[in-house]
Amino acid sequence: MGFAFSWPVTQGEWLAWISAVVTVLLGVFLLFAPGTAFRLLRLPAKPERPEAYAVARANMAGFYLGAGLSALLLAQPLLYMALGFCWLFTAFGRIVSMMSDQANRLSNWLWLVIDVTLAAMALAFSFGLVA
Repeated sequence: MGFAFSWPVTQGEWLAWISAVVTVLLGVFLLFAPGTAFRLLRLPAKPERPEAYAVARANMAGFYLGAGLSALLLAQPLLYMALGFCWLFTAFGRIVSMMSDQANRLSNWLWLVIDVTLAAMALAFSFGLVA
């Protein structure tokens, strides 16, 4: 099996592809600019704790890049489904945090909309809701 970049053709493929591209871009941002990413996410890292950047580069960026690039390079509906479920569970975790951690802030609502939108884009294609 070879890796080939397949360009999306249908509207559903475009939605799933955009979801994967946004995931990859978030991963690249976390990989190469973790300090800026943390500031934008309002998660300041302490200078005496540089391992926080390792978490951003490894756990966060690595997961985003792995999920997004595999969906882009292999372009299979099941991989887009997996990507959509990843974003859906991200949204679920955000909702749990908003309810149990008193994190009901405007920024969390905006990120929730982004999470649900990225999940819906990938899942709509993989479930055949958009041709």
